[in-house]
Amino acid sequence: MDRRPTRPGPAGRPAATPHTFVNRPEAFLHAFSALGAENTASLIAAAADVALLVDESGIIRDVSIGNADLAELPHDDWIGKSWTETVTVESRPKVEALLSDPGVGPVQRWRHVNHPSAQGVDVPMMYSAIQTGPGKQVVAIGRDMRPLATIQQRLISAQQSMERDYLRLRQLETRYRALFQSVSEGVLIVDATTLKIVEANPAAARVLDEAARRLVGRALTECFDPASRPALQSLLDHARAARQADDTRLAVAGSGSQATVSVSLFRQDSVSLFLVRVTPPANELDVSAAPTRRAVLAAVDRAPDALVVTDPSGRILYANASFAAMAQMDSSEQVQGEPLDRWLGRAGVDLGVLIATLRQNDAVRLFPTVMRGRFGGETTVEISATAVPGEHPCLGFTVRDVGRRLPAEGRSSVGLSRTVGQLTELVGRVPLKDIVGETTDMIEQLCIEAALQLTRDNRAAAAEMLGLSRQSLYVKLRRYGLGDYTPDGSGSGAGAGER
Repeated sequence: MDRRPTRPGPAGRPAATPHTFVNRPEAFLHAFSALGAENTASLIAAAADVALLVDESGIIRDVSIGNADLAELPHDDWIGKSWTETVTVESRPKVEALLSDPGVGPVQRWRHVNHPSAQGVDVPMMYSAIQTGPGKQVVAIGRDMRPLATIQQRLISAQQSMERDYLRLRQLETRYRALFQSVSEGVLIVDATTLKIVEANPAAARVLDEAARRLVGRALTECFDPASRPALQSLLDHARAARQADDTRLAVAGSGSQATVSVSLFRQDSVSLFLVRVTPPANELDVSAAPTRRAVLAAVDRAPDALVVTDPSGRILYANASFAAMAQMDSSEQVQGEPLDRWLGRAGVDLGVLIATLRQNDAVRLFPTVMRGRFGGETTVEISATAVPGEHPCLGFTVRDVGRRLPAEGRSSVGLSRTVGQLTELVGRVPLKDIVGETTDMIEQLCIEAALQLTRDNRAAAAEMLGLSRQSLYVKLRRYGLGDYTPDGSGSGAGAGER
């Protein structure tokens, strides 16, 4: 028995330590002394999920399975094998440690050991080795750890699920905050019981002529003129009953200005809240915005780039003077109501590509095409476009003349690009054979330039590197404008290395 001193427990009794008898250890000794070998073996088999009898050489001499769930283990094959052969590779040092220093007292060391199974999934076990006598024979008692592993896995899954839900809520809160702060309409969140303002966005603070942080915690009725408070109370009562109340114009406290107020009721976390929308009257909004709107329209109409607004089908709603000039029309009114593809690129193709892209990405940048005038003139242009959602959705296009900055020569009417990304954008606007031809020429030119760089402009070596004759290389050099040449190597582009 372990006679080490222990901390006193209740009523002066020694406090329990792991695997230490609490009271009357002689009672346990007397009870076990009466057991025979057969009863002792039965007791061990009943107490352990797995019991192994291991000799001094580490060979398993007998196995007892006390848990029917462990029948999948090949325990019949263990007898006669070394214990280390029945466990996975990473568990062998733990088994060797148990065999080299088995326990002889009440305090035992437990080791986590994995057994391979026929299903291919390791079976986790906790083993403790006990020396049975003066010899080195050891009894290893094992406990099945799969139920605990299952609980741990469920706990980890639950924690991960909670973290995902928490992250999702944080993202939703961030989006809500961004929308709440940036929306142009004044919004107040009000406690339906106390009528205290819980949240207020900057737009509501502007309408009520008060700082947003000062509005929080203030009674909603204090924000409006006393003469308007009965109407406000009626509005709130109607919202409680009908969940939605009609707009009502009320006077703001202090400034006396008018504000249109609407109220709706909702519940959050078992608390009733009012969503109060506060906006200036429509006529005030129009008066304040009218000078700015007129200035913007004047700037748009005089812009040097063509600007066009169409409906979702591509029919022109507005066009500025630059677009009318590019289309060779007398005025912008003449193009209104007409389909944009009447002047844009290949009829029925370019505009279809633009609209399809806008439906997916909401924006298109630097789309190359041509503008056709009424009298047959063509202008090379780049188009950027955006989709404007809302009650009346529309599409906006900016058309820029880039004819003077693009090279005059080209394989097609729209000028093929030399990047893979732009080549793919030509699908539907340029025949496939032209795209393939341009791609082949681009790769061929790049390879020739790389060969000339590697050989330091030695044409003979470059031709050999490319698997071409020198005459073929000279033809391609002339075709791509890569330098003057002469077949005898005396040209300015031949260089001293030409042989």
